[in-house]
Parts: sequence; structure tokens; C-alpha cells
Amino acid sequence: MHHQTTVDELESILEASERAAAALRGSSREQRATYLRAAADGLDASVEQLVPVGQRETHLPEGRLRGELQRTTFQLRLIAEVIEDGSYLDARVDHADDAWPMGAPRPDLRRTQVPLGPVAVFSASNFPFAFSVAGGDSASALAAGCPVVVKAHDGHRELSAMTGEIVARSLREAGAPDGAFAVVFGTDAGIRLVQHERIAAAGFTGSIQGGRALFDLAQARPVPIPFYGELGSNNPVFVTEAADRARGTQIAEQYVGSFTLGSGQFCTKPGAIFVPRGSRLLEALRETALPQTGPLLNERIREGYLASIEELQERGAEQLVRGDDPSGDVPSPILFLTDADAVLADPSGMLAECFGPASLVVEYDSEDQLPVLARALDGQLTATVHGEEDCDVTALVDALSVRAGRVLWNQWPTGVSVTYAQQHGGPYPASTASSTTSVGTAAIFRFVRPVAFQGFPERLLPDELREQPERSVSRMVDGARVS
Repeated sequence: MHHQTTVDELESILEASERAAAALRGSSREQRATYLRAAADGLDASVEQLVPVGQRETHLPEGRLRGELQRTTFQLRLIAEVIEDGSYLDARVDHADDAWPMGAPRPDLRRTQVPLGPVAVFSASNFPFAFSVAGGDSASALAAGCPVVVKAHDGHRELSAMTGEIVARSLREAGAPDGAFAVVFGTDAGIRLVQHERIAAAGFTGSIQGGRALFDLAQARPVPIPFYGELGSNNPVFVTEAADRARGTQIAEQYVGSFTLGSGQFCTKPGAIFVPRGSRLLEALRETALPQTGPLLNERIREGYLASIEELQERGAEQLVRGDDPSGDVPSPILFLTDADAVLADPSGMLAECFGPASLVVEYDSEDQLPVLARALDGQLTATVHGEEDCDVTALVDALSVRAGRVLWNQWPTGVSVTYAQQHGGPYPASTASSTTSVGTAAIFRFVRPVAFQGFPERLLPDELREQPERSVSRMVDGARVS
């Protein structure tokens, strides 16, 4: 097991990270794209060494880990393409204009994005590749030009150390500055990391309790820093009467597949489904044999899961259908049942995240209740509507768009594609920064900030703000988009 990072070791790592920040700020977008592709190549070449370690530490199956590693390297390469394009800089050039109609001349103003500086990344337990050492926050921060210091998750320490060594070596061989990437271990190191004056931002994926504690530390610093935390989500699903009549049995089957996927350990697992009273969907669920799922990631997560399902029953939820042993060493799935009135009386309790293979079926009496139920939700990563083309769900969708970062129509939330338009975040407690995403190419905006240069000579401007940039970049010039 990798040793806990000491105070002196952390200080040395952060000193190197600060030196690397200056070098990365001066690097070109093409250089940083090379670094990201080198990291992806290094990870791809090490799949046979990484996957067995991941299996042993996380209990996740080989196929899942191989697919997740492929997603991780795809993400690195996609973000490399984005920074080469340069559109993320949102470069804007306003030439001086003596006739500017606000009553005073307009000065020469040129705006771009610059990297924040060294970034702390806290790994997640449930995605040991895609949301861990070389995951989305690390990739986005490096792309932006920020050194990365990863706090490894205790649930996969050996895998974290191995992944960190591969990434650091790949970056170094590609020409990245020393100190551009490092991994630290231990709770104390994580706390010191988020409080350290050299850290300029932090990314976190994990529990509400742990994330909120770190968020509070980040804000209590003499100079507060951005803290991008993904904390918890129920991901409710709303089924209209028309959808139930048309395909209630099919929706039931898909729902079971979604909430049991990965043993219910996805942050986008549907934790509740709202169905019409007396629905075909509910009758189909009563007759469903729930699939056997695999072990949970570790004993701590299992204990937390069992406490969650016990609390749900104490709040009045009834068992609807269950596997052989919902409380066993390898918990079998379980479905609970309640109604809309019970949820409206205790929304935060009944709809709290339950991390594992459990979900709650909620019967409603009228579709008029659905927008009311939606407005009672805490912030969510996702919310889903199953309806038909002639359904009027405008009020429901409007309410959900206020509460969730991603709203789905006739699909399932357990699948977060790495794309240009992806939004993985939402109002608190889904995340601490609802205007950002932790997945997709827009994640790079977490780790840059805008700077405007006024009246500067050409030679002192960043390349993307010069009259004739050496590298192609999309930008706004006097209000018009040019490339």
C-alpha cells in the first residue's frame, strides 16, 4: 500500500507544481494537446497491467474496467482536439473606435482566457479511471494549462499510484515540465491540499458530506478558490399516463436495467420513478425477478448503502420487490414503494441518494402533481420524462430544467457520453458550481478565467489576440465571428 504523503513531501510537490504553472502558461495549445495524447497513449499501452489491479481493488468486472479506460483515453484525445481549435478561449478583439455610440471613444480591448494555476483533483471511488487520476478534471486542467495534483481515493490506492506513474512519465517524455502532474495519498494530505495557498482550484467527485467539508475549507481560505464538487443526486424519472399505457411493461424492464447497472453505483442511477396509480408499469415490476448484481466497491460503501435502505424503510417506504438477500455481503437489488403525498411531506428524506442497487417507486394520482413534485426536488444531475408525442409536459419540463443539469426524454440517465454538449452537474447538492460540467469538452472552462488587455502593443499580446495570429483560432473581432 502506498504510504501517506507527508507534509514535507506535499510541500515539495506543490513547489514543483507552481514552477510548472509558469511553464504551462507559456506553452502553446499544440504542445498541451501533445501532452494529453501522450498520456492517453501511455494508458492504452498499459491496459494489461492496470485492469487486473483495478479488478482486485474495486471488485469491478474486467469488461467494465476496460471500457472505462477506453472512455478515459478517448476523453483525453477529444479535449486535445478542442484546445487545438482554440474556441474555448472565447477570444474577442475590439479595436479602438472614436465613434463608439456610448458617448465616449472605445479603447482597444482584447479578451482571452488564461489558466488558473495548480489544480487539486479528488478522485472518485466508483470510476477508478474516468473520474479518478486521469479523469475529466485532470484532463481539463492540463488542457487549460494548469498543473494537476491528484488526491488518490483510498478505495484504489495501488491503481492510483500506477496510473499516476504512467501519466507523469508520459507527460515528461512528451516534454511537459517537471511538476505538471503528481498524486498524493491520505486524508490529511487532501485537507492540506485544498487549503494550500499554491492551489488555485479544486475538483471533487464523491459524497455530500465529504464534498461539503472540502468546499467549506476552500471558501474559508484567506483567498477562497473555486471548488467544483459533484456531491449527490437521486436522478428522478417521471412516467406520464400516456407513456404507461403505451409501453409501461417496456419502461419497467428498462428501469430495472438502469437502476441495477454497475450494482447501482453510478452517480446517475435513477433513485426514484414516479408512476400513475394502478399503472401497468407497477404491475410489471411486481412480477419482475430482479437481477443479481455484483459486490459493492468496498465495505464502507456497503455499510453506507445498508444504512440508506434502512432509513428509507423507517420513513415509511414499503418493500415492493427484492432479491434473495438485500442486506448480504453482496446485496441483491430491492425496490421500495410509496406515494406522492409521502414524498411531498418529506422530499429530502424520501428522495435522498441511495448509492447501491435500490430505488423507490412513487405512485401519483394526477399528472397535475408532477410539476409540484419536481419543484420539491433538491438539485439533481439528471431528471427524466417518459411521455408520448401528444403529451403536454411543458410545466413539468420547465420545473425540471430548474432543478437538474441534464433533462432526458424517453431515455435513461445511466450513461454520460463524453461530447461537446454534455452537461454533468446541477444545482446543489448535485454540484457546488451548477454553471460548470465535469464531463465533456466544456469542462475546460472550470480551470480558466478571462483577462482583458487594454491598449497593449502587438508584441506583448497573447497570440490569439494579435492582428494576425500565428495559429488558427476562432474569435470575435468587433462583434463579428471570424476564424
